[in-house]
Amino acid sequence: MVQEWHMAANIGAGLGLGSVIGLERQWRARMAGLRTNALVAAGSALFVLLSTYGFSDATSTTGYDGSRVAAQIVSGIGFLGAGVIMRDGLRVRGLNTAATLWCSAAVGALAGTGLYVIAILGTAGVVAANTLLRPLARRLDREPRGGAEVATDYHFEVVCTEPEEAHVRTLVVQAVGRPGFRLRSVHSRDAEDAGKVTVSAELTTERRDDSLLEEAVSRLSLEPAVSAVSWTVLNASDEESEGDGDDDDYSPAGRARRRVRNLFTGR
Repeated sequence: MVQEWHMAANIGAGLGLGSVIGLERQWRARMAGLRTNALVAAGSALFVLLSTYGFSDATSTTGYDGSRVAAQIVSGIGFLGAGVIMRDGLRVRGLNTAATLWCSAAVGALAGTGLYVIAILGTAGVVAANTLLRPLARRLDREPRGGAEVATDYHFEVVCTEPEEAHVRTLVVQAVGRPGFRLRSVHSRDAEDAGKVTVSAELTTERRDDSLLEEAVSRLSLEPAVSAVSWTVLNASDEESEGDGDDDDYSPAGRARRRVRNLFTGR
């Protein structure tokens, strides 16, 4: 009876600590939230208990190694994590959620073995990494080169069919209207091809961030009514806009700009 209560405590610890990790994910509206992380941690605890107590008879007779069942948690959780990783245009989403699921499995395995203190410390570390390190990571991503903030103007252009002009204008505003960017104007004009309209938008940012434009291109290119999408930097310096004369531009900004144009406009 004492052993059964001990096993129940291990399962409860795994479920509870997984729920703590999942609360942060649920609050941020991630795909793997409260229930998923709780179930992953509880399942890991159950597998550890299975490997420890489920084959006790075989352990005494055939030299069974119970750790082999628990070891499969490490590789098995990878398939679940791969399900939340998605490619969204030029960006990959879900890596942090997959890593959190992997950590939830580790916390559940620790709880299943009765290492409560280590499991609690691991839970605190996972939650701290997802909350406290988030502002630091964003600051590092947006830190301008050389420590100077240079305002950048962008011109975003979409060619679509005339009946879908209003819908595409709405999508353009939603795609480029993000924090840190100021949308200055949106206007339409007839395109060279009959029955098509060019929707243009001009926006400004205090710090250059081409990733937003790349994401907008990837989203709008999926619309059936859209035939071409492109963006350009209006006030780029000569060094940025022209490069050094070589065909291969290895700078992140130049490589992204040329990739988007060649892919969708053919220019």
